[in-house]
Amino acid sequence: MKSAYFLIAFALLAFASSFVSAYDPSPLQDFCVAINDTKNGVFVNGKFCKDRELVVANDFFFSGLDEPGNTSTAVGSVVTPVSVEQLLGLNTLGVSLARIDFAPYGGLNPPHTHPRGTEILVVQEGTLYVGFVSSNQDGNRLFTKVLYKGDVFVFPIGMIHFQLNIGKTAAVALSAFSTQNPGTITIADALFGSNPDINPDVLTKAFMLEPNVVKYLQSRF
Repeated sequence: MKSAYFLIAFALLAFASSFVSAYDPSPLQDFCVAINDTKNGVFVNGKFCKDRELVVANDFFFSGLDEPGNTSTAVGSVVTPVSVEQLLGLNTLGVSLARIDFAPYGGLNPPHTHPRGTEILVVQEGTLYVGFVSSNQDGNRLFTKVLYKGDVFVFPIGMIHFQLNIGKTAAVALSAFSTQNPGTITIADALFGSNPDINPDVLTKAFMLEPNVVKYLQSRF
């Protein structure tokens, strides 16, 4: 009987762990400032930890989010990330940030997904049309909203989402993430700009396009 209870408890623990592992694990120390030099580091959660005796205030500091990004890009937007790659003190803390600048008249943060974190966005300036699409199991429903200065919108983890500037002036938004490193997969770039190219036959059938259209799109990315 005791062995049966043990097996049930073990199964429940393993089942629960499968959900927990989908997010950043809770830290077991006050901080773990990431370090690129592995000579005197301890490996924790994707990064080596700096010797805690060598940690300083600047390890938890980032400057520059007040500066506008250059939106002279193909899509008219630019993202300034503050993840563990830019702010080493974020390692193991389960949060990160980004500034998004949009050009007037259609600056776009194109459809993309963050595989490792939920995103919450607040508009600092301008007017944005934002939205996300739910999973196949939910019928690929589209949830959209027009946001103005001070408005907030949440994009659930893993959902394909976008932001479009529909105003006549530049727009700025700040996004926070439930992970130190959300990752970004831009849908068009991933499918039509992969390295090496995806076999055109796959994309032709998936998007119901002519082969020459697929090859053209691959040449653009």
